[in-house]
Amino acid sequence: MKISYLLFAILIIFSGCYTYQAQSYDFPRPVDTTDKPIIKQSKKTYNVQGVYANNQFAGARLNNFTFVKDNHFQATIEPENKPINFSPYYAFKLWSNEPKTIKLELNYTHARHRYQPKISTDGKTWQLLSKDKVELAKDSVNAYLTLGISSDTLWVAAQEVTNSNHVKTWCIDQATHKDATLITFGKSKLGRELFMLDIHDGAVAKEDVIVILSRQHPPEVTGYFAMQAFIDEVLADNPLANDFRKKYRILVFPLMNPDGVDLGHWRHNAGGIDLNRDWAYYHQPETRQVADKVVELSKKSNSNVILGLDFHSTWYDIYYTNKAVPKHLPHFKDYWLHGVHETIGEDINERPSNVGSPVSKGWFATQFDAVGITYEIGDETPRDYIKTKGKAAATEMMELLIFKSPKK
Repeated sequence: MKISYLLFAILIIFSGCYTYQAQSYDFPRPVDTTDKPIIKQSKKTYNVQGVYANNQFAGARLNNFTFVKDNHFQATIEPENKPINFSPYYAFKLWSNEPKTIKLELNYTHARHRYQPKISTDGKTWQLLSKDKVELAKDSVNAYLTLGISSDTLWVAAQEVTNSNHVKTWCIDQATHKDATLITFGKSKLGRELFMLDIHDGAVAKEDVIVILSRQHPPEVTGYFAMQAFIDEVLADNPLANDFRKKYRILVFPLMNPDGVDLGHWRHNAGGIDLNRDWAYYHQPETRQVADKVVELSKKSNSNVILGLDFHSTWYDIYYTNKAVPKHLPHFKDYWLHGVHETIGEDINERPSNVGSPVSKGWFATQFDAVGITYEIGDETPRDYIKTKGKAAATEMMELLIFKSPKK
């Protein structure tokens, strides 16, 4: 009898755990997301002809630094593995024994130049390198930068360096709000923290859930900036935001890929995989733990996940949406895009599609019958405008979900 009770208890425990797991789904265009080997960059300070280059910080990417001739140097930028999306991210520090102007060639071994170089003197405040100091090779593969360097450190990067420490600091600051809680719920493949902001005011029982994702792909910081502005508006102290937090629960996963971000990867995690192709069988620990956490929290509170927004970056601003009309919020997407257009006066670039490969927007549709949208911001979209767009997107969402009608 004791054994029977013990077996019964074990079954209950395991069945309870199972109910909190995200379900697998056979997407029409499956992707193999089992581990692929990666090549790590050597962390070091290069000393070449009195010019120093350094990649010894989280978020750096520099695979080699060599002398060509005269004041011409070459920085080699390689991906973590192949095949890979052409998003050649780079970030390193430069200085020299004496002031000089150098020509620095960005040598991409497996891609074409994409990101306009940014420079900084402190790693915090960034500005675009003047266009007259950037020259593309005739084939547009490599880029040549004219840089003034001295004994003071000059940071050079494809995008503003925003590593896991920066993101955690932002989360800690958001968690000072009375309605936001910072939760560490898991570890990445290399043991970095996976954290989440849980935003709501009051009890969560049966409250509809909205999920926010960001930084599946390491260099995509403009999407992350839009997400920050979006959350700032959700946490604002005004009647709309205050009422919204009383009615809805928002789960924010601001850094899906901390390993890839800190290792300076172009696109993949430490398993060598594009996380935004792993929303079917969850072979990677990051997608598995985030998916399970969303399922767990929604089931424990007997709530519906009604909307998922995944913030990304690409060459231009665009919204990737699902063609199928979801059970939850069937008209939200069209009203929301209309409202954003009316607010900021921007023509909406929407690309709807059927559920195909296992990306997050399809996962929200298949897992929860919810609205799923991939919100892409251009690589070089002006940073002030990104904030405007992020805030407008949040305001329109809150107005729709509070008042249930498009903004007139």
